[in-house]
Amino acid sequence: MRLYLASTSPARLATLRAVGIEPVAFAPGVDEEAAVAAAESAHPDGRLPAAEMVQLLARLKAEAGLDPAVLVGAGLAPTDIDGFILGGDSAFELDGTVYGKPHEEHVARERWLVQRGRSGVLHSGHWLIDHRGGSVRGTVGRASSAVVHFADDIETAEIDAYIATGEPLRVAGAFTIDSKGAGFIDRIEGDPHTVVGLSVPLLRKLVHELGGRWTDLWNR
Repeated sequence: MRLYLASTSPARLATLRAVGIEPVAFAPGVDEEAAVAAAESAHPDGRLPAAEMVQLLARLKAEAGLDPAVLVGAGLAPTDIDGFILGGDSAFELDGTVYGKPHEEHVARERWLVQRGRSGVLHSGHWLIDHRGGSVRGTVGRASSAVVHFADDIETAEIDAYIATGEPLRVAGAFTIDSKGAGFIDRIEGDPHTVVGLSVPLLRKLVHELGGRWTDLWNR
């Protein structure tokens, strides 16, 4: 039974491989900023809570696996999709403000100067489509959250050196737990995989909810 990963995240791919799953990965090509802006314009509060935002984007990414144009661009054909399609998204929340990927060095630096010695919540959205047999049989999704506690003795020189690696520019919240940023995190409350961007225990539950068996995904 195959798993199709609608994500270009190296961390999600590495996490799946570590638990015995070699997915078929493809770029979903979702315009995240436009999707969030449209959803927020229709939201009563004018903004999406972090958990809702990551779920929205996770769903759109998974649904991109049903778009023939996206599949052809990834070297796949619609008839190739026989299994589960997984979409995921992550965001970091600190003091009620939601942060995605910083992209630029000065933005990452500003965030680190604020978040060192403090705690925030990393939200990861998951959306799973059951496409076994070549057609949609069901969908299910849920977000998971984990509290991240940053060390209070992080030096500004360490922040600058970390940003210079380029790693924090490409990840939600400007930090990782599975690479160079791990040394700056004191502890995690919740599933550590959530901070990586894919909660393995939650994914197993979603597969079960759709009538699948987790161990049938093992192919490594």
